[in-house]
Amino acid sequence: MIHRIALAVVFALTAQIAAAGVGDPQLMTDHPWYPGELSCSTFDRLFRTQAALYERVTGRKVVSDEDKALASWYWRNLNYFHCTGGNEDIWDKGLKAGEETREYWSGLFGFGYGLCYADHHQWHGEMARLLGPFRARSAGVAGHTTFEVWLTGGPYGEGRWALLDHDISTVVFTPDGRRLMGLMEVNQDLSAVKKSDKRRGFIPAGLHPSDPDTYKEIKWVGYTTGYAGPPPMVHLRSGESLRRYLKPGLDDGKTFAYWGINYNIENIPGPTRDRTWVNQPEAMYGSGRQAPYKAGQARYANAVYIYKPDFRSEKYKEGVIAESDKEITFEFYSPYIIAASPPPASARAEWGIYEPGCTGGLILAGTMTCPVEVSVDQGRTWQKAGAARNGLDLTDYVKGRRQYWLRFHAGAKELAGSGLTIKTVCQCAPTIIPRPKSGLNRITYEASGLAVISAGPNIGQAVPHIVAGAFDSPGVTLKIALPRGSKAVRVYAAARAASGAPPVQCAYNIECSTDGGTSWQPVVKDWQIIRRQPEPNDWWSQTFIMGDAPVNTTGPIHVRFSNTGGRKFLRAEAHLVYEVGCASPLTAKFVWKSGGEIKSATHVYSTAPAQSDNSWSFDAGTNPDLLWVEYSAD
Repeated sequence: MIHRIALAVVFALTAQIAAAGVGDPQLMTDHPWYPGELSCSTFDRLFRTQAALYERVTGRKVVSDEDKALASWYWRNLNYFHCTGGNEDIWDKGLKAGEETREYWSGLFGFGYGLCYADHHQWHGEMARLLGPFRARSAGVAGHTTFEVWLTGGPYGEGRWALLDHDISTVVFTPDGRRLMGLMEVNQDLSAVKKSDKRRGFIPAGLHPSDPDTYKEIKWVGYTTGYAGPPPMVHLRSGESLRRYLKPGLDDGKTFAYWGINYNIENIPGPTRDRTWVNQPEAMYGSGRQAPYKAGQARYANAVYIYKPDFRSEKYKEGVIAESDKEITFEFYSPYIIAASPPPASARAEWGIYEPGCTGGLILAGTMTCPVEVSVDQGRTWQKAGAARNGLDLTDYVKGRRQYWLRFHAGAKELAGSGLTIKTVCQCAPTIIPRPKSGLNRITYEASGLAVISAGPNIGQAVPHIVAGAFDSPGVTLKIALPRGSKAVRVYAAARAASGAPPVQCAYNIECSTDGGTSWQPVVKDWQIIRRQPEPNDWWSQTFIMGDAPVNTTGPIHVRFSNTGGRKFLRAEAHLVYEVGCASPLTAKFVWKSGGEIKSATHVYSTAPAQSDNSWSFDAGTNPDLLWVEYSAD
């Protein structure tokens, strides 16, 4: 049953609480290919990692536009594979009517895979930061969505389009190797694929020799068909742990929870890819042949949160969004996506995760017996889940989402002693999990002390925050209140607009206000679609506008979207990055197999926010096979 409320979202906890937990803990090993999230969790970190990898492998320094683009393309080939992700309920019409995410960080951290259109739409978020706005475009070709970047300097002069197709691992060089060719050039002469200069170290059709045949037809192009929101951050509250399993199966090796297509390859349910450079990164550069077939070459990973609120002190309030003597509501936000195990009748179906009766995504433990409700739209509606009990499974309410609120009809005093434990099982990308290498491993740790609260991306999660205008209109304003008296330091915002085909020339703007709308500062100013020839005769009729700006406030923030061309905003979202600190010690633990034995290493950090710590090292032995990595906040 769904219970609707008419009031706007109000955060009941406005007083500053004592800091606890750890905001945004991250690790990085010195693994040569997969060091972990601290190497790629912001664009600055990502670009440094890409450049260092590209120079180490190719011997070329990353200076030119071309080198930047190729370094990005090369890294993505090693970290993101082609497969169908599960839908998100973007339009508030149910999961089956949803779509694969178009947001860069969600795709990279929550999935690590996507179909060609999702992959290349997401990539716009990175390219806008790497090369500048409107220096990339997606293109519809025969049975495929490809990607181009606008390169300048050297052989590109004032600018030329260059084909940069990650999904089928294809770039095409001119026969003399001086530059990359564009999609239109390749379309006019498909023999250019075979003539591509192999001396640059990258072959076209890196996954299958027939893939470039798709370029025989060009149907449309789209400008900024995806976007990037806030960087991925995990806020571990006091009493919470996050364990990431590199391979499917969780602790017993046979519990499979995921959010994507189920290919059931080798009796392992869920998404997978047989031809990819992921998990064989050393084989790509200089290869004279396509990536070989291997069943299960790349699969998904899992991220498991276990939260035990500490009702013996005020620490439990760190996870609370609203509270009274008779009710308590906990919030959950994650850069990963909540997974599901399909019901037995649909266990072998491709899309059993969409069916009712899924389990394994959100489970309660403890002796509490009070009624419990779930909201996935920021408290706008509540779904009654019956009486809380040990083993109550709430997966169907939250699957395919990154946030939820959980309301118990009992106060903290009543729940104290119940052993309440909230377990949330998510899917995550395997390549962003820090892996140990053979021999000595030096670990780098850093925690920014920050967390993210969001209005969106799903329409249902943003609508409660609308205070002016509306979606499907030329203007809308969202209002976000900060939880627990915290301070916001940055705002991220994005919108999806009906731009027209061809795109109507107009200026898009995003502004924010920290004084109730009295004054406004720009987040995005005069964002205008820049079209560059050559083009086909059709266009994707939508575009994304994205940006971020610093703020410094403990009060509500308004975010206003407008444009000068009367274009409708189909949806919009806003995210606040706020301070939570690093008051609790953080325990990090690696568990792996080596020489047939299970081994582990543990370290405790007590580090100030944004302070790097590389004091920990351990010997992982020979050919360590990582099982899991865990962070826990005391």
